[in-house]
Amino acid sequence: MQKVYGNIQGIKASHIKQLQQLYEEQQPADRFITPEFAQTLAAISTTIHHPICCYINRRGQVIRIAVGTPNQTQIPEAELPRHSAERLSRIRCIATQFKSEPPDTAALVAMVSQHLDALVSLSVANNQVQEAFLVYLAPDLETPWIVSPPLSLADLTEQDFSDLITEWEKDIADAGGIISPQDNFSDQDRVLLVGVQTDNISAQRFEDGLIELVRLVDSAGGIVLDTMRQKRSHPHPQTVVGKGKIEEIKLAAQKVGANLIVFDRDISPSQARNLEKEIGLRVGDRTEVILDIFAQRARTQEGKLQVELAQLEYMLPRLRGRGQEMSRLGAGIGTRGPGETKLETERRTIQRRIAQLQQEVNQLQAHRARIRQQRQQQEVSVVALVGYTNAGKSTLLNILTNAEVYTADQLFATLDPTTRKVVITQPETQERRTILLTDTVGFIHELPPSLVDAFRATLEEVIEADVLLHLIDLSHPAWESHIASVQDILQEMSAIPEKDLIAFNKIDRVDSETLAQAQEKYPQAVFISATERLGLETLKQHLLQLIDEPVEAVAVTQNSY
Repeated sequence: MQKVYGNIQGIKASHIKQLQQLYEEQQPADRFITPEFAQTLAAISTTIHHPICCYINRRGQVIRIAVGTPNQTQIPEAELPRHSAERLSRIRCIATQFKSEPPDTAALVAMVSQHLDALVSLSVANNQVQEAFLVYLAPDLETPWIVSPPLSLADLTEQDFSDLITEWEKDIADAGGIISPQDNFSDQDRVLLVGVQTDNISAQRFEDGLIELVRLVDSAGGIVLDTMRQKRSHPHPQTVVGKGKIEEIKLAAQKVGANLIVFDRDISPSQARNLEKEIGLRVGDRTEVILDIFAQRARTQEGKLQVELAQLEYMLPRLRGRGQEMSRLGAGIGTRGPGETKLETERRTIQRRIAQLQQEVNQLQAHRARIRQQRQQQEVSVVALVGYTNAGKSTLLNILTNAEVYTADQLFATLDPTTRKVVITQPETQERRTILLTDTVGFIHELPPSLVDAFRATLEEVIEADVLLHLIDLSHPAWESHIASVQDILQEMSAIPEKDLIAFNKIDRVDSETLAQAQEKYPQAVFISATERLGLETLKQHLLQLIDEPVEAVAVTQNSY
């Protein structure tokens, strides 16, 4: 017997058999449906208390019977006949519903995504069809469908389907085809963001995180189409969000033409698999987006090495269940980088590669340690630039040292550490002093542990420096939160320099109230604008004073944090 699709849990075997028998009902090629078949659908649907969808090809053959709504019972793309924007799929859907109103948006969006010939919605009650709604695609409207007024079953079954479908396809071809939402975009990932606010996250922190995630996706080369939110006491253990919200996400993704769902938090491999199964699209998280940015930005061999290690460690537990339809190979967020060709290989092979990469990172650590030892023998002080991503560290390095480090108004524009000399003239003695300024990878709230571990060779530049210069983008609305995030990451390191200086950057972009607030809270900080070259001489002199100051004195007087 033919398979009955959809949610058949709890339906009696006798009713399943009735549904299977529908496959044997041949419909006329020039009619949407016969009155007798419509009444049969109504009777079964009323009996089982579930909507039914019957998919029929143009030869009148029933090719799919499913329990559920048109949105819940969509035919997978791989199983649909080949069609183009100018042509329909040669399949119509006859659906029952228990309300006397036009089909909902979810059903209409499902119709568009499958390019169905038509959607016939039968309103049923008491084993009978009460009225029907006919929906067909119309390419010249803002919403690409037309819904008929309520029709009687007699009016519906008397209409000539073959003449209508010829007329509709001609209109579609003349208009240049059906415009699906995804047709408005290039090959970039089309992303729907999902934010989950739990009890331990403040409303402001939650909204700041979503704004940052938009920038992360943009930096990764994706396009954010829409953002959905849900407030829960804690994430759902299997799917992060509730079942109702999953249906909303699925519908929203179809409406806007998204091909990737990104959550604002880390999700487990099993949660990702469950969500992909329910939604039918790739599902990623914040860490995956950050890893993708790192994969794109790594330029040096050591940077690529560290990114590959982080990617493989992240993806290893997520390999299970990546079938052909959910393959991670290809283009797009979460699929790029040195490790992309290894993601579908055997787990043991990947584990061996991880072990090899970790050994290479250890060698890199030793190499950097030797370089630092040489610097120490030359008795040249080292200042490590740290700060939240996009605070302006590379721009400051370029201006102070005449370097040519890549800069852009993007998150994680530069990854690879760069060390350059800075010559400072002391005003009293006119003595020229040389220090080394090292630009480090930008920090971010909840920096993924896999990245922290993989970049330990790079982050040791911070540990071994004589002074930390913590740069803050004062023009960012969440600058105070950024300070806290950088502090959290620094405190997780084994040891950091006891001397530090806070420098607030981009003061040319802030109002006097924000500037006064920061000056009151951080009286020992320096206020600069790297691009406008404001306060740079003051910054240099403060760095010299801090370098020359005994550690004991710093420990007593330091109150910058």
